Amino acid sequence: MKLDTWKIIWGILLIVLSTIAYVMHYLIFRDPHHLFIFLVGDFAFVFIEVLLVTMIIHELLNYREKKAMMGKLNMLIGAFFSEVGSNLLRIFAKFDHSSGEIKQRLIECGQWPDDKFEEVGRECAFYVHNIDCDRGNLRTLRDFLVENRPFMLNLLQNPKLIAHETFTNLLWSIFHLTEELGFRVNVSELCESDYRHIAGDIERAYGLLITEWLQYMRYLKEDYPYLFSLAIRMNPFDPEASPEVKEA
Repeated sequence: MKLDTWKIIWGILLIVLSTIAYVMHYLIFRDPHHLFIFLVGDFAFVFIEVLLVTMIIHELLNYREKKAMMGKLNMLIGAFFSEVGSNLLRIFAKFDHSSGEIKQRLIECGQWPDDKFEEVGRECAFYVHNIDCDRGNLRTLRDFLVENRPFMLNLLQNPKLIAHETFTNLLWSIFHLTEELGFRVNVSELCESDYRHIAGDIERAYGLLITEWLQYMRYLKEDYPYLFSLAIRMNPFDPEASPEVKEA
């Protein structure tokens, strides 16, 4: 590990100053017995100081820093779902033969307790979507992804997203699907193997997108209830979604 020159200089200077302080103590009081007692006591306290600074205070500071960084990351994720993610969920669902089942489950997320989001997220990670390219409109999907590619590229260039592995994986899966569809001139006339390949890419991106959406919903529920209220009213899995606030 390479040390900076200024760190070495400051280290030597602090040791020299400490030595001078102990020498002055001896010259003033001429009591090596008590000097040795103080020296051993100070040395013994070093271990407690290390515990307090590195294992407690440092962890608390790291926790606050991580929480602040996750807040900024979730702002980016919120922008993604506002501009791309929610509409993409609606488009993907049209390709899924079993979308009715998962829609019915996710429509009710507004009434879930906090731990329910994590539970359903784990279930969705192993959920097998029955994707059929003939069921949805590949041209609409391709045009939507190509149109929003610059926005997603800007997101991917943000260095803060490096710390959010799951969201980065989601963006990469969407970019891959965008390229697959973008390179094909006529997505309405593909061979059977091509349709199966595209279906696999859709399934991968769809599963990651649902999982990330659930995590984002839980974050809004815990920290921003007013944003969560709008997000639930505009639930992409609800065919009757509306921004209108209905009477209870």
